[in-house]
Amino acid sequence: MSPAPHSGLPSAALCRILNAGDCGLVVEFGSAVDARLNGLVVALDARLRSEALPGVVETVPTYRSLLVLFDPIVLGRRELIAKLEMMSADLRPEDDSQTRRWFVPVTYGEGFGEDLDHVAALHGLTTDEVIRHHSQAEYRVYMIGFAPGFAYLGGLPELLHTPRRIDPRQRTPAGSISIGGVQAAISSVEGPSGWHLLGRTPLRTFDLAREDPFLLKPGDRVRFQPVPQAEFLRLKAMSESGAVTAEWEAAS
Repeated sequence: MSPAPHSGLPSAALCRILNAGDCGLVVEFGSAVDARLNGLVVALDARLRSEALPGVVETVPTYRSLLVLFDPIVLGRRELIAKLEMMSADLRPEDDSQTRRWFVPVTYGEGFGEDLDHVAALHGLTTDEVIRHHSQAEYRVYMIGFAPGFAYLGGLPELLHTPRRIDPRQRTPAGSISIGGVQAAISSVEGPSGWHLLGRTPLRTFDLAREDPFLLKPGDRVRFQPVPQAEFLRLKAMSESGAVTAEWEAAS
């Protein structure tokens, strides 16, 4: 498909619509990891959800594109392409009133972040400086992927940019707070990782017992709040009882 221009903003990125098998289309907004492009992805996803278009089965937002899965018996490909082109024409980044800012508790080091000392030494910082820089930044949830509820975060301060480990671990705990390259992350379930572990959160970002198992959404903001080990254990017990152990506010 040829790119379809956005008319809403003078500097708006072009998008193009690509086939993804028999039952999918990808609306691609660019080729870079960029907050504004991701804002367009989030906005289109929100618009599709609000329209509740018959035949659209699922949408999957990524860094710079939106996968739209559809039932071709209910909704024709050409009809869906025309609808997506129309919906994309006047998008505004962050056109989603549901965006939230989460305050996520984290215990750094202390057996919860095995790589904190290594990251500090690598950058010529103290562990307290790493914690301060990491926790004072505001992050953007670019996408959920790799594992259920795993949140890829942008906004890692440049002085903490760290190449991924050359020896990935086969098992890392659920709730691990990690960094890799220019990104940060919140893991959701136990799994392998080549990222550097700085700490752990008692917050469950994925819980099948909740009506919506996925706590964080693309476009959400995240601020980390350091807590001592005793508070981690208290909040972990609450999480295991089904409580959401993080506060949030509407993000402007």
